[in-house]
Amino acid sequence: MSENKRLIICITGMPGAGKSTVASLLHHDGFAMVTMGDVIREEAKRHNLVMNDSNLGNLMLNLRKSKGPAAIAYLILKKMEQELNATDNIVIDGIRSVAEVNVLKSLGSVKLLAVHASANMRYKHIKERGRFDVALNSNDFRIRDKRELKIGISEAIALSDEVVSNNNLTKDELRNKVLSIARKWTTEKNDKNIVDDNKK
Repeated sequence: MSENKRLIICITGMPGAGKSTVASLLHHDGFAMVTMGDVIREEAKRHNLVMNDSNLGNLMLNLRKSKGPAAIAYLILKKMEQELNATDNIVIDGIRSVAEVNVLKSLGSVKLLAVHASANMRYKHIKERGRFDVALNSNDFRIRDKRELKIGISEAIALSDEVVSNNNLTKDELRNKVLSIARKWTTEKNDKNIVDDNKK
């Protein structure tokens, strides 16, 4: 299987919607996983920045300002080339713009999955997660939302191939929804590969 025959599922959604949970579900189902936030954190380490939401957010904005809206996707490409097999189906956690999706199309068949949850539910998720680099008060939560909207995440959500609503779902219910979508896309991709191979 060549690179252009693999499936890449890109996960988008507002902070706290459940993107990382969805990506982990797909990872446990056999997808290689790349997390865009990890790439930002690696860049922060290279620049000797303190790991907090403000520094990471500003670094993300500065990278996009200096290198364009797909800057993080280009960093992802390097990571994928170094760490992943050319045949791996991949889930990418943390897509924030359509420009990033377009860059990733060079490596395979890309599908965009948006995870949605209400603001109250997202804030609850973030507080429960308690990650060290994310502020927990409501004002910082609103600032983070505005930052995400500023870089185009609303367009990515609007143009997604599928949307999963993550309001009041159990983990099993979420898993069933996500895996159903992923298996449909995998089947479609495999069928297309067969047709393409038969044309050769």
